[in-house]
Amino acid sequence: MSAEEPRVERPATVEERRERAGRIAPRLAAEYPDTTISLDWENPFELLVATILSARTTDVQVNKVTPELFRRFPAPRDLAEADREEVEEIVRSTGFYRNKAKHVQEMAEKLVEEHDGEVPATMEELVELPGVARKTANVVLSNGFGRDVGVVVDTHVKRVSHRLGLTDHTRPVKIERDLMEALPREEWRPFAFRLILHGRATCTSRDPACGECVLEDLCPSAHTFD
Repeated sequence: MSAEEPRVERPATVEERRERAGRIAPRLAAEYPDTTISLDWENPFELLVATILSARTTDVQVNKVTPELFRRFPAPRDLAEADREEVEEIVRSTGFYRNKAKHVQEMAEKLVEEHDGEVPATMEELVELPGVARKTANVVLSNGFGRDVGVVVDTHVKRVSHRLGLTDHTRPVKIERDLMEALPREEWRPFAFRLILHGRATCTSRDPACGECVLEDLCPSAHTFD
């Protein structure tokens, strides 16, 4: 898009956001066909722990520590009864390791005490667990149980969806609502995942590569960062 071309307008209504999302989705699907989550896990408990640990770090880094963590503490009761310093040492490289160790252990304790050691499969029960908000719960429900009850909103989804005009909100819960309104349910998981990939690869926080973006002509924020 050249400087002489008119700026793409931001959608003003739900119908306009749906139309914009409907044009964006196939382009993202062509650009990012694989929507397999990059965290390594074998059961919902491992996915839940890994997702909690992934806050403010990369999935690559989490995947470096979880094999040893799950080798030593393969079940909720094992993790709940583990020595806190041992857990902290294992997850140290993921950052904020004291809080993360506290959260995963308290989460495991609650699984044992209130859910017979099983990860619950409802949003209402998941968000009652320590360290679990809607983002984490949506990841677990969608990937671990095949249940799409909402849209994952992380920092990338928040940034990219706002730049694309799919939301004007800043609170994750309101962004999620806007995306749920704009997308058919079958797109909730793959669309959000592709926004995350796009946010990492192209629509970065600083110096987004607008000239290389497959959504350049659809984006009201394109070339506003120069």
